[in-house]
Amino acid sequence: MSSSCCSTDGTCSTGTSGQATTTEGVTTTYAVSGMTCGHCKATLTKVIGELDGVTEVDVDLETGRVTVVSAAEPDDTLIAEVVDDAGYELTGRA
Repeated sequence: MSSSCCSTDGTCSTGTSGQATTTEGVTTTYAVSGMTCGHCKATLTKVIGELDGVTEVDVDLETGRVTVVSAAEPDDTLIAEVVDDAGYELTGRA
């Protein structure tokens, strides 16, 4: 029996059930205009990722979508503020 919580495929378990667990949270997708390049993607990933409770940010330039995974329901107003401050426009939930 292995003492590691991680399996050979990189997934981790809680150690009690032996089953792999994944990051849980609330996933919300936003429509954002003004994103055109890798710099845009990096900027939004950074500013949104710094918000309390945000655990993951995925920016899709082709679709203009930003997917945010957070511990609890995100504050849309706060996310819109940081997106606006970075020079982009959050146009709503996608």
